[in-house]
Amino acid sequence: MTYSDTLRPGLQLRVGLRKASWVYEKRVKGGPKRKHTLGAYCTWTTSGQRIPVQIGLSAARERALEIELEAGQGVDRVELAERTRLAKERAVAIRMTVSEVLDIYERLKLSTLRTGEERARELRKVLSTYPHFPANDLTKANLQAIIDEKAAAGKFVYANRLRSYLRAFTHWASRRDYLKEDVGFDLEGTGREMARDRVLSVDDVRSIYRATFELGPLWGPMFRLLVLTGQRRGEIATLRWSNVDLKAHQLTLAGSQTKNGKPHITHLSAPASSELEELSCGRDSSEFVFTTTGKTPSSGISKAKRNLDKLLGDDISHWRLHDLRRAMATALAEAGVPEGVVDRIQNHSASGSAPSAVARVYQQSNLLPQRAVALNRWAEMVTHKSPKIVRLNG
Repeated sequence: MTYSDTLRPGLQLRVGLRKASWVYEKRVKGGPKRKHTLGAYCTWTTSGQRIPVQIGLSAARERALEIELEAGQGVDRVELAERTRLAKERAVAIRMTVSEVLDIYERLKLSTLRTGEERARELRKVLSTYPHFPANDLTKANLQAIIDEKAAAGKFVYANRLRSYLRAFTHWASRRDYLKEDVGFDLEGTGREMARDRVLSVDDVRSIYRATFELGPLWGPMFRLLVLTGQRRGEIATLRWSNVDLKAHQLTLAGSQTKNGKPHITHLSAPASSELEELSCGRDSSEFVFTTTGKTPSSGISKAKRNLDKLLGDDISHWRLHDLRRAMATALAEAGVPEGVVDRIQNHSASGSAPSAVARVYQQSNLLPQRAVALNRWAEMVTHKSPKIVRLNG
C-alpha cells in the first residue's frame, strides 16, 4: 500500500508486511527520474509488535527537500553513488596480485568451461614467477617472454596454447577493471604448428598398461580399454552398456557417439572382454560403463592421467592419451596389417594419395574379420599373452 505526501510531491510512504518505508522520486535537471529510499518509518516484528517510528514525516520531508534542491542543480545522487562504488572496486583491483586475479578468473569463468581445470593449472604454472606481483604491473613483455621460452624449447603447440590462455585471461580481467589494459591483446604466437610426431613404442605401451593396474577399479579398466581397443578417449569414457555385446565380443557405437558421425563396431580381444565382464559383475542400474554418480559418465580423466604419469615416473616422456592410438597404428603397420584395416579399427579415413579402384572397394568393406585378427594381435603385443581364438558372428 502506498501513501503520497500532498505537501512534498514525489514523497511516498510504502507499507509492506514487515516494514513501512519512505521513498522519494525526483527527476534530475537534464537527466533521468531517480528513486531514492530515505529509510524506514516503522517496522513490525513477526508477532505483529510495532517498533517505534524511525524516520518521521518531518524528517522525510527535509531529506526530500535536500534531494530536490540538488536535482534542480543537476546533481544525480544515484550516479554519484555508483561512481563511488566503482572507484572503490578499482582501488581494490589496483592492489590485487596476479594470484588473486587468477583466483577470481578461475571461480567466475574457468569453472564454467569444460577445459577450465587444465587452463587454470597451466596459467598458474607459467605465471608462478609473479604470484605476489601487482596484476596491473604485468606487461606484454612479461607474457611474451613466457611464450617465446616455450617456442625456443621447440614446444610450438604448447606455446600457442599458452598464448590463447593468456590472451583470454587478460581480456577477461581488463574488461572487469582488474587490469588497466589488455596487455595480452596482441601477443605473438609461434607461427604454423608442426604435426606431432611422438610415437610410443610397444614397450612404452606395455609399461603404461601395467601401471594402470595401480589406478583402481574405475580408471584402471578405462585406460586399459583405451590401450586395447585403440578408440578415442571420449568414446570409451562415455561408453554405455547398450554399446557392449559380450557374447559377440563387440562394441557398437551409433553415429551420434563417434567423432566422424559414422556408426562403428570395435572387436573386443580376450583381455578387453575380460575387463568389461569384470565390470559387469559389479554393475548397478546405471547405463554408463564408467560412472561415479550413476547418472553421468565419470569426469576427471585429466587428473587420472596425471596420477598415471606419477606412477610411470621418468620412464616415459610427455605423452598424450591420443598417442596410444598412434602407437597401435604404427605397431600394426610394422606387423604387416594393411592401412585400410587399421583405419577401420580407428574409425577414420585413410590419408595420402587418392586410392586405386581396387583400394576403394577394399576400403568400403567393414573388414570385421581382419580387424578382429589385428586387435587380437595388438592385445598379444601389449600383454605378452597369446590370443584366445574368438568365433566371430556372421
